[in-house]
Amino acid sequence: MRNHIRFLVNGREHRAAGPTAFTTLANYLRYDAAATGTKIVCEEGDCGACTVLIRRGDADFVPVNSCILSLIQLDGTSIVTVEGLGMNAVQQSMIANHGAQCGYCTPGFVVAMSALFETCDRVDEKQVRDGLTGNLCRCTGYEPIIKAALTAPPPPAKLRDLYPQTLDDDEPVRVDGFFAPTTLADAIRFKRDNPGCTIVQGATDVGVWINKRAFAAPAMLSLAKIRELHELRDDGGAIVAGANVTLAAFETFIKDKIPELHGILNIFGSPQIKNAGTLVGNIANGSPIGDTLPYLFVAGAELDLAGTAGTRTVAIADFYLGYKKFDLRADEIITRVRVPVVADTLKLYKVSRRKDLDISAFTAAIRLRTSDGHINAATIAYGGVAPTVVRLPKTEAFLAGKAISLQTFEEAGRIARGEVKPISDVRGSAEYRAQLAENILPKFYYEVLA
Repeated sequence: MRNHIRFLVNGREHRAAGPTAFTTLANYLRYDAAATGTKIVCEEGDCGACTVLIRRGDADFVPVNSCILSLIQLDGTSIVTVEGLGMNAVQQSMIANHGAQCGYCTPGFVVAMSALFETCDRVDEKQVRDGLTGNLCRCTGYEPIIKAALTAPPPPAKLRDLYPQTLDDDEPVRVDGFFAPTTLADAIRFKRDNPGCTIVQGATDVGVWINKRAFAAPAMLSLAKIRELHELRDDGGAIVAGANVTLAAFETFIKDKIPELHGILNIFGSPQIKNAGTLVGNIANGSPIGDTLPYLFVAGAELDLAGTAGTRTVAIADFYLGYKKFDLRADEIITRVRVPVVADTLKLYKVSRRKDLDISAFTAAIRLRTSDGHINAATIAYGGVAPTVVRLPKTEAFLAGKAISLQTFEEAGRIARGEVKPISDVRGSAEYRAQLAENILPKFYYEVLA
């Protein structure tokens, strides 16, 4: 077992031990690795100025936010910063198209744009707009940046060929209160023996807590080296995703299998966030506005929980006992989630101030089985209207057996409004959310059934 973190920066091996291992990658790059092209602005994973490329094992390089990643999460990885790109085709195209003004955001744009060319030689406008969702610029209006991506010539070599070196990550690592085991049994024992232990995978929320709230967990656990938790497969009617499966990988896998959920994930967050965050992490975070949760509720997803007493399966609707309270014992870890593929009529909604890269004010999933102009069964889940995502049993019961009509869904909306108890916060008032709870059902009728 090692007592230090090993990783590559632009092909050169670095090691971090003791307190240094808990430094954010952005700070380490700037102050220890002399890679000052990586900028620190928001420290929340929102602006993209700190974007770097990261590679684990044989995968391609993908963009991530280095400001909310700690070095303890990066053992065995290869990292490329803007310095490691050199004067590549993307940078030359940015110059030719005047893609930079003040220049502070430019390194992040160049890095994120370079990632687009890792899997293709040319990009279209949709790829560019999707790929740069997580990068903000206050100067250019984005048009010259998009043009730079569209006119950039194919790169002469992929970064995986320029930086082919990899590091062995099969060895467990223990640094002070952090542990990255290679077996699930060791992970369970560590969680049992360290009350209050925080699991850090993508840590897209934990990283913000560390930066903005001075959060310090009594112990931290990474599951990244446990290979069985990387599984992602079609199990015949359901998708099985292990605890290490990123939101980006899950989004790609379900594109043709669950297109409605794929559409929600497309606007869930930036590529940088989705390349770090995991589906199980979104579930374990327990936010009442978690964007994946309404679908998981109406689909009947199930969680596998592993602890010292063995493994048990819990329906996701039973997992949440209250705000940030779970049916999860002190020694248990969510190892995988089974996500059924819904074949019924289905629509998912995410209401937020911005379409992309924004936290939801209200979410909903509406699932119907219909025949001969009537509703045979309805399953409805709302988020942002209670301490947890909730099912609406009264509304579901009202809809069952009813004829499909606008009047039916208007009355269902009024019933739904009475079933929720939203609160007011910075994203919307209680009245606003209650009105959304009512209006979303007639909206569903117009968009899906009319």
